[in-house]
Amino acid sequence: MSNKQAFIQKIALFAIADMKNTFIPASLIIAQAALESAWGTSGLTKKGNNLFGIKGKGPAGSCTMQTTEYVKGKPIKVDAAFRAYNNWGESIADHTKLILGGVSWNKNLYKKVIGVDGKTAAREIQKAGYATDPKYAAKLIAIMDEYNLYQFDVVKGAPGVDNVSEKVNVIVDGKKIKEGMLIDNVTYVPLRAVSEALGAKIGWDNKTKTATITTK
Repeated sequence: MSNKQAFIQKIALFAIADMKNTFIPASLIIAQAALESAWGTSGLTKKGNNLFGIKGKGPAGSCTMQTTEYVKGKPIKVDAAFRAYNNWGESIADHTKLILGGVSWNKNLYKKVIGVDGKTAAREIQKAGYATDPKYAAKLIAIMDEYNLYQFDVVKGAPGVDNVSEKVNVIVDGKKIKEGMLIDNVTYVPLRAVSEALGAKIGWDNKTKTATITTK
């Protein structure tokens, strides 16, 4: 097994578990981790266990690294503070939290990444401004294609049976609000989408892993 294949297998365990709970395509998580961390070999990953290039302060503080940013389509080198983690699991969990909860000025920034196929998610995460590289989505999709990361978007059920996640339409009061996922004859829909369609507010406590819905 090559180093890249070993990396994929290690990340896939986390990515599939995340997908089952959040509907973020496993193929996207794996491709982003591979691209952002140079398959786990980048200085940022080695120094701070940061797989996704998320900036700021993490559970283990932060580390300053030189990075490439794109200004008007042109690459420039800048120093930036990136989040540091105690392990890869923390890095992946933080990435999931970012996709689900967005940023302080836009909680729904990445909502179109959720509940879609890997290629669509790659394009939507670029549109949302996750990275400044104009070829970001194309690079992610190239990794997905080369290593068939779409295989990890298949949920494993009973031994020897593959239960493919199928997209379904979700309608509230006659209006389509979101595409959900049909797995084992059960429809899963992002909680935020349904709550907002019903005029409710949703909150998330990362410490207790608790979602709250307020209807009044």
